[in-house]
Order: sequence, then C-alpha cells, then structure tokens
Amino acid sequence: MRTIIVDDEKLSRSVLKLLLEKHCPAVNIVAICADGISALEAIEKYQPDLLFLDVEMPGLNGFEVLRACKDASFSIIVTTSYDHYALDAIRHNALDYLLKPIIREDLVEAVEKAMQRKRQKEQSGEKTDSLMEFLHQHLYPGERLALPSPEGLRMLLVKDILYCVADGESTIIHLVNTTVKPSVCRSLKEVEGLLKNKGFFRVHHSYLVNLNYMDRYIKGDGGDIIMSDGSCIPVSRQRKQEFMERIEKL
Repeated sequence: MRTIIVDDEKLSRSVLKLLLEKHCPAVNIVAICADGISALEAIEKYQPDLLFLDVEMPGLNGFEVLRACKDASFSIIVTTSYDHYALDAIRHNALDYLLKPIIREDLVEAVEKAMQRKRQKEQSGEKTDSLMEFLHQHLYPGERLALPSPEGLRMLLVKDILYCVADGESTIIHLVNTTVKPSVCRSLKEVEGLLKNKGFFRVHHSYLVNLNYMDRYIKGDGGDIIMSDGSCIPVSRQRKQEFMERIEKL
C-alpha cells in the first residue's frame, strides 16, 4: 500500500517509519511530510492508499488537510498525543485513531483494517468492471461511458460531459444543457483514466474539465477556467504549467 506519513515532529515521524518498516511489510512509504502544505502536494503526486496524519501542526492542521482533499479515496489513520480529537476524526471518516506513543499491536491492527478496506474496494469493482469493459469496447467505443452508479450503470455521452468533480470516492458529472448531475461510483482518478485522450484535462485534484467547453482562462497563482456554462474552475498551482502547454496545442 502506498503510504504517506504526515507529522510535524521529527521523532514521531522517525518512530512511525521504523514501526511500519519492521511490523507492516505491506506498507510502502512513498512520502514523509512535516506540514500540511507538503502533505497536500504529496497526496496529489502519489495518490496514496493510506495516510497517517497528525492533527496539531503549524499552518494547516490535520483536519484542514482532509477538508482540502475532497476526492480522498485513501484510508486515514489519525495519530495524535491528544484523545479529544476522536469525534472530529470520526466526522472526517478516519479509519482509526492512534494515540502517541503508538503501540505496535494497535498499529498492526489499524494497517490490517486499511488493507481489508482496499481489498473490499477492489473486489466490489470486479463485478461491474467486466460489463463496463464489454460496453466500452463493443457497444460504445469512444462515444459513451458506462459507469457504475448507486442505481446500477449510468450511460453517458462523452461529448455531453462538461466537467467532473471529485466527491469522496465518487465523482459528480456535470453535463451540457442540463441541471442533472449524476453521481458515479468511481473516483475522479478512475474517470480521468477512461477519458484519457478525449479532450479532458485534470486541472486540479478535484476537477477534470472538457477543454472543448472552456470559454476563457483567467490568470492567477494557479488561475481559473470559465466554462461555457459560466462555471469557474480553479487550476492548481502544481498543474498550471502542464495546463498552459496543453491549451497551446488546442
């Protein structure tokens, strides 16, 4: 499991890293961050399966980091020296809550929960994946998407997709000329993969836009895109250069 450790205390970061390396061989630590800003950058870059997150940090605290991750499909294990954050951790859908100093047995149990959740997600997708693959390859090649929804499968014309917005482990699809905004049971990253090379670009960790419906770009730190329906979509600072290079080729 791709794992990120976020803690402003150097000793806490080192101890957790050692415990994971020694007792949790399935964990692959891809980044260790000392503050919330670098955590957000690492999350966007590595798309982790598991996040160990301290609460009290300078700048952005742990819960502010989670509020910024609208498309969080990873498991969250809160690590803190204080027990009064438990309710907030639950409200932010944390998988587990570990008090420092972290006990080995509690850590191993929490990681096993994360592994089990990952397996369940993968297995739940298998039943619809084969049907969707058939539909994509044989019935709707390059024209439609067949995506799982809470009701079953949703068929969407690619040309009608204006932009997509992350909503936890689901994605909300904004369509052209309609107020209907279907929600599909796929992460924004998965939807992005299906729309690859179809005129779409991930301008932000929470937004995937159809560049054919871009009306104009407004300069800024990252900038903003005004879509044909008047929607204002932010461009992340990290993706701005790639975005500018892309639109130059349109």
